[in-house]
Amino acid sequence: MTFRVLLAVAGAITLAIALSFAKAPAKRQDSTWTEFPAAANDPPQSGLQEIVLAGGCFWGVQAVFDHVAGVERTMAGYAGGTAETAHYEMVATGTTGHAEAVRVTYDPQRVSLGQILRIFFAVAHDPTQRDRQGPDVGRQYRSAIFVAGGEQERIVRNYLAQVEAERPFRQPVVTRIEPLPRFFPAEAHHQDYVLDHPNEPYVLLNDRPKLEALQKLFPHLYRDRPQRVSDRN
Repeated sequence: MTFRVLLAVAGAITLAIALSFAKAPAKRQDSTWTEFPAAANDPPQSGLQEIVLAGGCFWGVQAVFDHVAGVERTMAGYAGGTAETAHYEMVATGTTGHAEAVRVTYDPQRVSLGQILRIFFAVAHDPTQRDRQGPDVGRQYRSAIFVAGGEQERIVRNYLAQVEAERPFRQPVVTRIEPLPRFFPAEAHHQDYVLDHPNEPYVLLNDRPKLEALQKLFPHLYRDRPQRVSDRN
């Protein structure tokens, strides 16, 4: 049992107190939700595109992008390791090379890669936390963008360089750019977890504020009712 699961059980006791301090979305190291800069280099793309993003627990990252208009489908899974170790219990040890990740398939005519990256940095996770996100600690929770090379890698590297230069946070961004040899879907019970468990203490404390921040910072891209994975794939 991971610390995340233990937190979900214990969190019911302290939830009321914690939420009283979380009326505004503020779950980052610098205690603010920062609106990251728009991508200076965001060339048009055609046809459905995919990007794999890792930013802590895949539950919350998937929930954020499920609510982004123009995202056609998402899948929680693992990236960075081998097929033999792409299982939750093994990934949870932090020794497999995998990160909990989300494959985001999007329509670039409705939401661009630059906008996807902006949301990833602004609300989906805290890119200043190295090998952790909030209560979840280990390399499996690292901040990473897994790229397929070519134009996608160039756009991602340009945006990361822009973020590092403009320094929206007081702390440096530690997001890694890693190659994507393969993405492995996670077990069925991890898909749509926030949608299926909206009142679980872990979700209320760690994921609901992200959705509130998404709606506040990107109202033109916020979609109120996402479909389930089973409806999209």
